[in-house]
Amino acid sequence: MVDIATRVWNHKWKIDPIVRSLIDTDFYKLLMCQSVFRNKRDTQVTFSLINRTKSIRLAELVDEGELREQLDHIRSLSLSRGESTWLRGNTFYGKRQMFRSDFMEWFENLTLPPYQLEKHDGQFELTFEGNWPEVMLWEIPALAVLMELRARAVLKNLGKFELQVLYARAMTRTWQKVERLRDIPDLKLADFGTRRRHSFLWQDWCVQAMTEGLGEAFVGTSNCLIAKNRDLEAIGTNAHELPMVYSALAEDDAALAEAPYRVLADWHEEHDGNLRIILPDTYGTAQFLENAPDWLAGWTGIRIDSGDPVEGAETAIGWWKARGENPADKLIIFSDGLDVEKIVELHDRFAERVRVSFGWGTMLTNDFRNLVPDDRLAPFSLVCKAVRANGRPTVKLSDNPRKAMGPSDQIERYKRVFGVGEQEAMDVVV
Repeated sequence: MVDIATRVWNHKWKIDPIVRSLIDTDFYKLLMCQSVFRNKRDTQVTFSLINRTKSIRLAELVDEGELREQLDHIRSLSLSRGESTWLRGNTFYGKRQMFRSDFMEWFENLTLPPYQLEKHDGQFELTFEGNWPEVMLWEIPALAVLMELRARAVLKNLGKFELQVLYARAMTRTWQKVERLRDIPDLKLADFGTRRRHSFLWQDWCVQAMTEGLGEAFVGTSNCLIAKNRDLEAIGTNAHELPMVYSALAEDDAALAEAPYRVLADWHEEHDGNLRIILPDTYGTAQFLENAPDWLAGWTGIRIDSGDPVEGAETAIGWWKARGENPADKLIIFSDGLDVEKIVELHDRFAERVRVSFGWGTMLTNDFRNLVPDDRLAPFSLVCKAVRANGRPTVKLSDNPRKAMGPSDQIERYKRVFGVGEQEAMDVVV
């Protein structure tokens, strides 16, 4: 096991590139990338970094030269033979050859496209432009780089023993969470923490701790590189990016209203079983389910990723019942801002009514709250989103209006088209 504190002290991180591989990314990104490669490969998109926590002035904490060095390193990466073999030959979700040969040939020859980086008002303006399958693969590594460079900036002046104590405290905190979760019967939990992790080494440590401490209750990790290295299941399905871009490409309001279902129709053609998970909140969960075609009710489950998770789950259960489905046969995956207390609460409420699983993110892989002066390692909300597609702005409404994004006139248009009324605003921590 790596001694993280010693690694930090001895090398000041120089031995450790932040992103070590093109598969140091989330599994759902590769699944979505293959779908986009098949269906929309010539779509031109722009992704941009968005720091929702304005009080964290990243461009004043992180050295621009170090950021460019890390981003340039990512552009030098390509799949190794072992990584390609793992993707081509491994079994994912019970299916061999999940990734088709034409996609793999493309991926094996991929170099990520150039980036544009500027500074404005204490923040970095980082954007990526080009063909959708190429640009989308920047999202996860770009976020991981910014989060880890911020941590390195905070830790760079700590002494050797300060670092040892810091990581000992963080490890103790994580293990206490493991001990609490051990008491939950039939728990199913996965690591979803790549994008806002403290560091690669720390995410890897957390995954090992979950593996030892939770046993079969820990079902895998979203991080493909860690899944490969630790012989774990790679976990993930799809994300808001797909309906956001499909919707931006819609030619009129009628096509816009159908776009989120068109996304899932394309997904339906490619995947079955536990990969058929609906993410309904991009333009409001209640409205999405009310207008959904009947065939979607036959899908395996739903992921709850914004708004009140209890309300979202109750809405899903009611929808399944109204469509003649047995909720006890369905899967609900909770994945928004989870920590132990929320996991316990949600499991207690729903485990007897539906199959329940948890995608545990930032509070697993980046919970250093109150461990350094002024709480300078506290997690914050940093995202990298598709903001344009073929020159048109993208929009996300969410079940939490504080996560909404897009031009104000387009937000109002989308609310009208999707029938979204008043929404309850909730704090966005991560």
